Amino acid sequence: MRNPSFSSHLRRLTIALAVMTLGACSTATKMVEKDGAGKRIDTTVIPNATPKSEPITIAGNKSPYEVFGKTYWVLPTSKGYKETGIASWYGRKFHGRLTSNGEVYNMYGMTAAHKSLPIPSYARVTNTDNGRSIVVRINDRGPFHDERVIDLSFVGAMKLGFADQGTTTVLVETIDTEEHPLSTIKAPLLPKVSPKPLVPASQIASNGNYLQVGAFSDVTLARQLQGKIRPLTSQPIVVRNQDNLFKLWIGPISDNIELLSLKALLKKTANLTAFSVSP
Repeated sequence: MRNPSFSSHLRRLTIALAVMTLGACSTATKMVEKDGAGKRIDTTVIPNATPKSEPITIAGNKSPYEVFGKTYWVLPTSKGYKETGIASWYGRKFHGRLTSNGEVYNMYGMTAAHKSLPIPSYARVTNTDNGRSIVVRINDRGPFHDERVIDLSFVGAMKLGFADQGTTTVLVETIDTEEHPLSTIKAPLLPKVSPKPLVPASQIASNGNYLQVGAFSDVTLARQLQGKIRPLTSQPIVVRNQDNLFKLWIGPISDNIELLSLKALLKKTANLTAFSVSP
């Protein structure tokens, strides 16, 4: 025969455990609800960043730089970097804002912020607690906390399994993409190279949009601006001759987000107002 008092005690214990579990889950999701997507998303459909060789631009790579009274130095190269430390993440509050290199931050992208790696760089980040690993593209500065080594996007934290708890211990290892060394951004703004021939209007590609950053009656002025903005982008920059008016176009750019990011970068870094044009 079942002991009534024992059954009652067991029932109360089961209810208490259930309440504690629900309370823990509620607390764990508060951070995600506050700065995350507000709902669970399927991170399996979001691929890792694809490492590729990219030029290191002026924007985001000032060295040394100072934040909150502390001075930081950007490494001359990302090659061979390896560090274990605390990772955090940032999300909705910064979604749509500009990163340190002038790109638009996307909390659903595989990106990260780092205090000293050249921008852009690529790194493999491994959660040492569960062994999960992702590849991210460094395009921002931070986190400016002594104990933290990297600030991941919201999706990056989700894929590593620590978005709920806020931080975790990770291993950060850069991926060598044969990037240009940081010293290349210190080259003269007007490199001594043979000018490329002017591009007639009939030879401008019709696919994608362009950013026009200037129009000049003197081709020399167009060439000077072309050299000045060359370190800011890896996109083609052409001088278009249209009825002896020399227009400086960047592109073609098929990705609208990339186009808007470059437009913002030109304004922030070179104080140039660019506008979108189609051939």
